[in-house]
Amino acid sequence: MNAADFVEARRRLEAKPRVAGEKLTTLEAAARRVKNGDHIAIGGCLYSRTPMALVREVLRLRRRRLTLSRNLMCYEGELFMVAGAAEKILTSWMSIGLPWGISKILREYVEGGRVPVEEWSHLALGLRYRAAAMGVPFLPTLTMLGSDLMPVGQAKTMPCPFTGETLCLVPALFPDVAILHVHRADRFGNCQIDGYPHMDADIARAATTVLVSAEEIISEEEIRRHPDRTVIPGFVVDAVAEAPFGSYPHECYGLYEADFDHFDVYAGAIEARGSTAVTEYLDRFVFAPPTHADYLALFGEDALARQRARARELTRSHEPA
Repeated sequence: MNAADFVEARRRLEAKPRVAGEKLTTLEAAARRVKNGDHIAIGGCLYSRTPMALVREVLRLRRRRLTLSRNLMCYEGELFMVAGAAEKILTSWMSIGLPWGISKILREYVEGGRVPVEEWSHLALGLRYRAAAMGVPFLPTLTMLGSDLMPVGQAKTMPCPFTGETLCLVPALFPDVAILHVHRADRFGNCQIDGYPHMDADIARAATTVLVSAEEIISEEEIRRHPDRTVIPGFVVDAVAEAPFGSYPHECYGLYEADFDHFDVYAGAIEARGSTAVTEYLDRFVFAPPTHADYLALFGEDALARQRARARELTRSHEPA
């Protein structure tokens, strides 16, 4: 990012109307705000609180030339690549998780020169979002120094003016669109998150357009009862849609756990058939179901209930005696 790019990105963000009005809409209407060529920052982390309902809606719109950024990319990155929607990816990792290994689709698409990946450390990418949220052109850090990641992106070094120590400078990252999933929100877009918030608060403040799906829409009175839980204020949100199980088959802390059996089947299919398996997955789980409810029906109530019960069990096991 050069000086002109930063000034333009900051001017665009500062010009965004900070409206306190009603933001409630549908998943379909929210997703239509994503345009060809946009940079989308995806909230959550790995298979935790991924905005999968919004991811599917964006994919169903057949958008193209998208740049995707996420601290730890899960298989939503594979879906965007195989669907022909992704032009570039910024991340520190792409995989469902350690048991399933590094994404084979990522390797296929990068080695084949089909989608470039710009790799940053987990911390560096988070600091890039934070710099944009703060309105500063960069933030200093020690991460990535001495690693092969330094020449990959736009990071620079400088001596610390106080200690003389070499610092890594990571440039601000201004996404066009943020897509996030939260536990609850009101109709004005005030969003509450239980458990670890990941980088969502910074992403929401760094992006020009912020689209949110919520497990439930609650009253503004209920939001005010627990103001400490509101990590994303409504004035930065552009659209919010109710989507129960909106992260599924990923997890939403305290409400439902990730469906590891589903992950096993998905990863096994890729092992057997490569990217063809992802095309088949897109056809069945993304393009075929006309609504979010139809998508959930593919799994059935029993499967959803099992993951809900598992979340309650794990949450209770962490409660103090």
